[in-house]
Amino acid sequence: MIRGSVAEAFDTAAAQWRDRPFLHILGETAHRYGIASGPLPYGEAAAEIAGIRARYRASGYGPRHRVGLMLENRPAFFLHWLALNGLGVSVVPLNPDLRPAELDHLAAHSEIVLAVGAGDHVGALEACAARTGAQFAVARDDAERIPATALPCARPDQVSGPASECAVLYTSGTTGRPKGCVLSNEYFLRCGRWYNAIGGACRVEPGAERLLTPLPMVHMNAMACSSMAMILSGGCVIPLDRFHPRSWWDSVRESRATIVHYLGIMPSLLLAAAPDGRDRDHTVRFGFGAGVDRRHHAPFEARFGFPLLEAWAMTETGAGAMIIDNREPRRIGTNCFGRPEAAIETRIVGEDGAPVATGEPGELLVRAAGPDPHAGFFTEYLKDAAATREAWDGGWFHTGDVVRADAEGYLYFVDRKKNLIRRSGENIAAVEVETVLRRHPLVREVAVAATHDELRGEEVLACVVPREMSTPARMAEVAAEIVGAALADLAYYKVPGWVAFVETLPLTATQKIDRAALKAEARTLPGSAACIDTRALKRRPSGTGP
Repeated sequence: MIRGSVAEAFDTAAAQWRDRPFLHILGETAHRYGIASGPLPYGEAAAEIAGIRARYRASGYGPRHRVGLMLENRPAFFLHWLALNGLGVSVVPLNPDLRPAELDHLAAHSEIVLAVGAGDHVGALEACAARTGAQFAVARDDAERIPATALPCARPDQVSGPASECAVLYTSGTTGRPKGCVLSNEYFLRCGRWYNAIGGACRVEPGAERLLTPLPMVHMNAMACSSMAMILSGGCVIPLDRFHPRSWWDSVRESRATIVHYLGIMPSLLLAAAPDGRDRDHTVRFGFGAGVDRRHHAPFEARFGFPLLEAWAMTETGAGAMIIDNREPRRIGTNCFGRPEAAIETRIVGEDGAPVATGEPGELLVRAAGPDPHAGFFTEYLKDAAATREAWDGGWFHTGDVVRADAEGYLYFVDRKKNLIRRSGENIAAVEVETVLRRHPLVREVAVAATHDELRGEEVLACVVPREMSTPARMAEVAAEIVGAALADLAYYKVPGWVAFVETLPLTATQKIDRAALKAEARTLPGSAACIDTRALKRRPSGTGP
């Protein structure tokens, strides 16, 4: 067992809470995954993890190896993660929505030595290995024998301890390709400790909580916040395959959830449903999330009877700079995400890098208070020292988020400085989408920006300068062709939901895309004659879900 690891923390919890449920799989989720439903107690989970770990150990896996997991929110994800973590193996969660080119990049960049998949995902992983010639094996999550690795592992004493690598999570940046955030065991443990200690309306009772999350384990919210908070407090994680508005309240009631996690789109969809006499028939004490529409915040709480606690963090910051509006009086309906605790230092700066006046918007810079400003943050961007240095320029982590502070120190989200689109909780790099769209023979030039979407917060809009301008009828055909082609290389949520045909793109004096002008224009284009609505083409491969 690696000392100071997530797996060691789980073993401690299993010894104390042996008969308490660690996971609970609802019937709907079990049906969608084709697995068994019901609770999995800590003691039984510990035994399963020990068996899986023994198979990995026998096949030669150990410190400094990385293993990709395409297991979604199944129990297998938790079991394999904890089994590997106890051997010092780092995991790379793989999103099954990734298109082949995206998956190829992640597999090669992370240098995984094995990819573990569930069901149909095994075929996608095998195809990836064949396409790239990458030196990684593929195994099913329920395989009795795990392919041996010939690559040597480091001695455990060289990499053991809380600072050792636990996972690499990929997050979109502004330069196109997703960046790999290297996250240590301490990163995960600190996330759980922060959650359990923050208190106020976010109070966690040891051995009593049941946390329901529809968010994917490929993101830090579910993997680091939800999972670690429950492991460190003997609570139960209730993972859904994803958010299903029509059955959400049935899941909440059946699960007896005391905590739910959300993203901004969820309250909007739930409020859109007709009032029901059972709206308050649940055991939820609070919701933890971000991005609720300010217009829907107070109405949601009044109708459903529990607070939505708005929080802020990034994959890079972890609990090193996590902020939450958890104490009364909360600033409901104002885009407020709380006031930083004493363990966090913040600055709000303008374009010149100088602090702005109270109430004025600027970029949020953060760091941990004390002797180590990096405490709790990510370790680095994998294989990108320059990007890591740039993010920490001047000794502060540059978030790229524009916020403002009031006289009491409460922070309010305003916008994103970075050229990112945030659709239904997914960060999408405009440059990555532009790179794919620019390959299409009908596209002369293209620029991508966010436009407002009532349900998803933001949607991807592409301003396309076509090779030839067309009639409105032909524009719809061309837009569909461009989006259809993009779906072969991009996850469905990244492709444009709107395609606007324009004669020119806004440019700066140095002939670069004027991102500020493009962003302003993108908000006005939907509904105009030359802007084609392609949102109906954005579907998951299964054809379900928003």
